Amino acid sequence: MPTLRWHRPLMLLAVAMASLTVFAIGATIADSRTLTGLPIWAKVVKFALSVLIYSVTWAWLIDQFTRWRRIAWWAGTMAAIGLGLELAIIVTQVVRGTTSHFNTTTPLNSALWNAMAISIIVVWAATVVASVALLFNPTPDRARNAAIRFGAGLSLVGAALGFLMVRPTSAQLDSGSGIRGAHTVGLTDGGPGLPFLGWSTAGGDLRIPHFIGMHAAQLLPLLVIVLELSARRISATRSADVRSALVKTAAAVYAAVIALLTWQALRGQSVIHPDALTLAAGGIILAAATAAAIAVLVRRPSDGRTTTPSARRSLEVTR
Repeated sequence: MPTLRWHRPLMLLAVAMASLTVFAIGATIADSRTLTGLPIWAKVVKFALSVLIYSVTWAWLIDQFTRWRRIAWWAGTMAAIGLGLELAIIVTQVVRGTTSHFNTTTPLNSALWNAMAISIIVVWAATVVASVALLFNPTPDRARNAAIRFGAGLSLVGAALGFLMVRPTSAQLDSGSGIRGAHTVGLTDGGPGLPFLGWSTAGGDLRIPHFIGMHAAQLLPLLVIVLELSARRISATRSADVRSALVKTAAAVYAAVIALLTWQALRGQSVIHPDALTLAAGGIILAAATAAAIAVLVRRPSDGRTTTPSARRSLEVTR
């Protein structure tokens, strides 16, 4: 299979995650146990899917590198090992019927959580190295460059937000609890939440900006694909300048949304119950995004160049 040659360790991990996702979905149906208010295997499904997406994305990117290729290959390999270890621990704890994150209730649980924490740091550091390598491997298209680079940068920010969750809460410190850290702000984990996702509907939840941020690496490149497809019908998006400017605008808006969601979560506020201050901030972001997008679309491109494959071939023929 050609795609398995992109970056073999990451692609093998992707295959394992696809298999684990199918197994965990079946286990969710067959196993009636719950943990922190959700089906006990739901966490495995979510993490396996997320790792699957990460693995395929970076395997494809690293395969495109012409510079820093060896360094990026090793970074991808370290990320694959770290993610594989993390999922192995999560599955182990699910089988044991207990939580994996923040769990220091017994020496074994503490050792597994510490191993997981180290693996997460390794994955984040490896992704930093691979993201730096991206800067030395530009594509011929400016919009794609912007999407890939900003997407990688924002995904690192989103991943780093996970470190906010490992801080023990004041209640945990006061009680001497063996759980040291929490997803939820203002409440204990396991309260009412959104179906499957489990994101708190009663308090702040740091998993939301964490999740949204991490997947910028997929969503911003997806925007480029949409813009390139729209160029067949919308003349404005045929310009490389316009597409690049729209992607940069989207990246700025994306960063603002991550900041807003983080701020909202840290104030202990549920994402589905925003207060007036949160709504006002969201309105400002929406208005600024709309104004910026309109300004880009109505502005005449400076050079009128296009970079869609069909347009590029036409220009080459006429020249």
